[in-house]
Amino acid sequence: MQDLENLKTAALQAGKIALGYFNKNYKIWDKEAGAGPVTEADLEIDDFLKTFLLNCSPQNGWLSEETEDGSSRLTKTKVFIVDPIDGTRSFIAGDETWAHSLAVVENGIPLAAVIYLPKMDLLYTAAVGKGAFLNGDKIAVSQNRELKSAEILTKKSIFEENIWKSGNSPLFKQRYCPSLAYRLALVAEGTYDAMITLGRSWEWDICAGHLLVSEAGGSVTNSVGNEIVYNSNAGSSKGIIAGNPVIHKSITKELNF
Repeated sequence: MQDLENLKTAALQAGKIALGYFNKNYKIWDKEAGAGPVTEADLEIDDFLKTFLLNCSPQNGWLSEETEDGSSRLTKTKVFIVDPIDGTRSFIAGDETWAHSLAVVENGIPLAAVIYLPKMDLLYTAAVGKGAFLNGDKIAVSQNRELKSAEILTKKSIFEENIWKSGNSPLFKQRYCPSLAYRLALVAEGTYDAMITLGRSWEWDICAGHLLVSEAGGSVTNSVGNEIVYNSNAGSSKGIIAGNPVIHKSITKELNF
């Protein structure tokens, strides 16, 4: 699939650019409205990705965390949705769990996706109907069927009583990873049974990972159990829940939404 090959080429080059900055001196700015930090690396990678990918498919639209959004993408059938560096704070701190998250969607549905973690040498890829892969090996979601024994990537606030219909949260094992894209990849490979994010989720953080989980045999919805349609006006989703089908169903059944 040419879309996937283009995304892979772009992600690998983005990794080279990022590693040229990693653990070195570079400029850092704070975005407006408390939207977090952005670095020289984020901006250079964004410029590269936009130039390279739109040169490959000039008819596509563009949605990126580091590019000012506009309405023109809403008129496009196919759109690139990218996060140049998902986990910028981790990148700044010198941690390894930051990722390049790239996807192509058509009529709101992800077609091809790449999540690449250069410092960990992890390249996740997926194409619709073709499965999900890590470094060329096929991956699949976990087979755990019990919510009480599940390991779920989410924030500790998930245990607040008002979140669950019963008033008591299920006693699953809570874990956390800063990069939302990597969280989804970890669910796709079966290391964790599910991930939950209840607040607003930007499409560039979740689109690639959504396809990975789906192609790995998992289920993905927003936090109220509805399908996520990408390239939306808002460019975001009302949260995201992803996991193996049994655990996903258990979570959505128990949540008070």
